[in-house]
Amino acid sequence: MMASLWNFFKTGPNMPMLTDAKQIKSLFNTMRWQVFGSITIGYGLFYVLRLNFSVIKKQLMSLGILDAQQLGLMGSAMFITYGLGKFTNSFLADRFNNKRFFAFGLFMSSIASVCMGFCNTFTPLLVLWGINGWFQSFGAGPCIVALNQWFTNKERGTYYGVWFTSHNLGAAFTYVVTAVLVTSYSWQMGFIVPGLVCLAGSFAILFCMHDRPETNGLPNVEVYKGGVQPEAIKSTKTVSQLQWEVIKNPAVWILGLSSLCCYITRYAIESWGIVYLTAEKGYSTMGAGSILGIMQVAGIFGALTCGFVSDKFFNHKRNKPALIYGIIYIISVMLFLWAPPSIAMDMFSLCLYGWVMGALVCYLGGLMAVDIVPKRATGAAMGMIGLLSYAGAALQEVISGYLINAHMTIVNGERIYDFTLAGDFWVGAAVVSCLLALLVWNAKPKEIV
Repeated sequence: MMASLWNFFKTGPNMPMLTDAKQIKSLFNTMRWQVFGSITIGYGLFYVLRLNFSVIKKQLMSLGILDAQQLGLMGSAMFITYGLGKFTNSFLADRFNNKRFFAFGLFMSSIASVCMGFCNTFTPLLVLWGINGWFQSFGAGPCIVALNQWFTNKERGTYYGVWFTSHNLGAAFTYVVTAVLVTSYSWQMGFIVPGLVCLAGSFAILFCMHDRPETNGLPNVEVYKGGVQPEAIKSTKTVSQLQWEVIKNPAVWILGLSSLCCYITRYAIESWGIVYLTAEKGYSTMGAGSILGIMQVAGIFGALTCGFVSDKFFNHKRNKPALIYGIIYIISVMLFLWAPPSIAMDMFSLCLYGWVMGALVCYLGGLMAVDIVPKRATGAAMGMIGLLSYAGAALQEVISGYLINAHMTIVNGERIYDFTLAGDFWVGAAVVSCLLALLVWNAKPKEIV
């Protein structure tokens, strides 16, 4: 059984090289843009199934189905399974046919989401959300590996940034559309409808995406597009040896810890933002969802430009722009939580937050680590960063849920939650993230193919 699964998912053998230059050019360009479109749209769909729960939380709390601490435990379970899965599955992505691997993960995540729409008690919702987290981990690793298989090192920053906008698009869609579904119909529709849409998307990815260029009779991208000699891409080291080099690299661990702290703040806003805006600032679910949707649109511009900015103006180096974005990240969260409340200030602070978050998560969440590891082990780098990042996200859910619930009071039968200590925790994590990133200031990019 395991052997059959391995054979189904593993990357295919290299096919005999095509000889017609025009055919190679046409086929290579067509396939690589199909791959890029598949990973960009597909990763956005993964986020639809990851953040719809954030919109549904308010309804579950209001109806008394779950309380804040139970929601925190559910969020933590998801991030634990996602982090462990991202570590494991990103290592596998270096060896797999990511067309099949990526599509299968989205398919199973969709099934889990639909099933959650038919549950209304804590235990089955907890189990299914944890299962969803595991299959969500089939997303990022295959995307990065596919990106590196079809785009050169010198193109990486720009296209990584464009691809990374997909999570903002998926999140923006989720905040707005899921809020409409929950408000107009029921919280169950917030799980079922996105699940069915993404189920169809998984089949589209299976049809459009492709395995490595070499399995299609095409040349290695660095040879074809990057001007590298064929003998330069040959290595005596195995994938396992290269992955072990990644594990031993202290800079990767430091970047992972910086990303861990960044993700504490990131998922605090994304996971508890609607609850915070409705409980502390009097927004409706639709109003809060709309503001967070606009925040994600702002994040698109941050992700879209960050790779280009570092490639164009900082000679492919990410440390200086990462520091600039990190400082603004701290300021934006402080404004959102501590500035005098108003719609204008909320819009400004969250748009500023979305813009820098889109860039900073792009840098710390993978790009800076990918820059300093061998190209054939980029999945391993993403796995390590993902494991630590989502350990932070899981830690955030438990601690935030506890801090919010700890000072909960009941007034006229209604639960009133206190976000003061949780807000301090979120700001502190952003500060630590920025300081840790400074420790890898001199880490050198390696042009290893």
